[in-house]
Amino acid sequence: MTRKTQADLRVVMAQQNYAVGDIYANTHQILTACVQARDIMSADAIVFPELALTGYPPEDLLLRPHFIEHVDAAVESLRQEICGITAIIGYPLKQQEDLYNVAGVFQEGRITLYRKQHLPNYSVFDEQRYFRPGSTPCIVEIRNIPVGITVCEDIWETGPARQAAAAGARLLININASPFHTGKLAEREQLLALRAKQAGLPIIYVNLVGGQDELVFDGSSFVVNSDGGVTQHAPACEAGLYPVDFQVAAGVTPLPGECMPRLPDVAAIYQVLVLGVRDYIHKNHFDGAVLGLSGGIDSALTLALAVDAIGAERVEAVMMPSRYTADMSLEDARAEAEALAVAYHELPIEAPFSSFLEVLKDTFAGLDADTTEENIQARCRGIILMAISNKKGKILLTTGNKSEMSVGYATLYGDMAGGFAPIKDVPKLLVYRLCEYRNSLGAVIPQRVLERPPSAELAPDQKDVDSLPPYEVLDPLLERYIEQDESIEQIIAAGFDAAAVKRVARLVERNEYKRRQAPPGVKITQRAFGRDRRYPITSGYQNFHDREPF
Repeated sequence: MTRKTQADLRVVMAQQNYAVGDIYANTHQILTACVQARDIMSADAIVFPELALTGYPPEDLLLRPHFIEHVDAAVESLRQEICGITAIIGYPLKQQEDLYNVAGVFQEGRITLYRKQHLPNYSVFDEQRYFRPGSTPCIVEIRNIPVGITVCEDIWETGPARQAAAAGARLLININASPFHTGKLAEREQLLALRAKQAGLPIIYVNLVGGQDELVFDGSSFVVNSDGGVTQHAPACEAGLYPVDFQVAAGVTPLPGECMPRLPDVAAIYQVLVLGVRDYIHKNHFDGAVLGLSGGIDSALTLALAVDAIGAERVEAVMMPSRYTADMSLEDARAEAEALAVAYHELPIEAPFSSFLEVLKDTFAGLDADTTEENIQARCRGIILMAISNKKGKILLTTGNKSEMSVGYATLYGDMAGGFAPIKDVPKLLVYRLCEYRNSLGAVIPQRVLERPPSAELAPDQKDVDSLPPYEVLDPLLERYIEQDESIEQIIAAGFDAAAVKRVARLVERNEYKRRQAPPGVKITQRAFGRDRRYPITSGYQNFHDREPF
């Protein structure tokens, strides 16, 4: 790719996927991109994401002195080897006893530093645990054009962009590690449009791509002109090098580039889930994935995600029928496995279930059957699946959704047993929409699975609505209580049944101990369980629901 004749400046957005802590591999990836941008794309500069050298978030690796020594050695290597191009790279920098989140501008053996000023400390972010804030702007010249540098959260505040403009910047570059949640792309575009107009500067927004534990960074790097209009947009969830051309006259004007269309929410979520599953499996070096296939909708979606993430040849599905499993469940599980061309096994659990009941017969004498016997069935399945996982080196994917996890409609060491939970942050109603979307790409989930009433099939004629409000009621209620932090009184005032609201709130609060023991899963909402929404296990808060206020 050669430079367009009308372009006075070419900057490459390096939307790349890094492994947290693998400084050697990340350094090699950065150097390779620099050479490609310089020699093949004829770029003047290349911009990498926030903390590209370490991956994001490195968490308490930053507290290990040896880790920082490795970072310093990598920075020195980059300083010596990068030439013929300006490279803007994110990494942690220790000076005396203080650690900074910096963007280093590498130019012919020199490094100019920008220290991130606004350190987020909310939701999934803990940057104040590790870093000290900077306070001054950074202006560097690229082809005689003064360029301001900022890091991620700095663009969400008004100060740094205005500070850079006041210091003489004619172009602003913002490097990011911004994780996905539903609606995030629109938020970014609206924010960048506002900042560009406030500062009177075009802005390059470069974002990380890839999965890291619960977080998925969706990339979606883009450029806005000084009027806030998007002039170029990189694809979501795809690593790549994307050149941006500018014309320089009275102002610095980005030339129109390729603008990937914004995906509908359901399509974007599906894409993010696939990326999260793929990277968790690959970066943790599993040979593949195994899951329990029940003939229900949750496991059907999880199977489709696994196949789309790593390929059918690396996925195994196991149907473990019990005395309560309906024939249609067996038929639908077989149909799903066949449609997706995965290895499929049917391993009945009647024998181990009966053996457990026999072992416990005397201990349980005189006690009525209850959920204990239901949970034993789920735990029989968990043991079988974990055995396959151990023997074959394949990660066990759990199939529980956010609605179930919210109210504890899951069995510890049973259907919660596993290494990763792809749909842990996906409410039940969204599960249906995602299945319909996946079928629109190619039918792999039988229509009957989408239409039949959901059931755990752990007791005769069991239905989810026997234990829970209908999902059409439960999901909006949970969204208000969990996502929006509305009080019980507010939810009731919005028209929900008072008894249902109080019951669901109690279930949410009393099942924190289960959620704390659940495997990690992809975050797609603004309040995911785990590192995002953090509540105490031992808490007296639930006791206040039926008391008079102080």
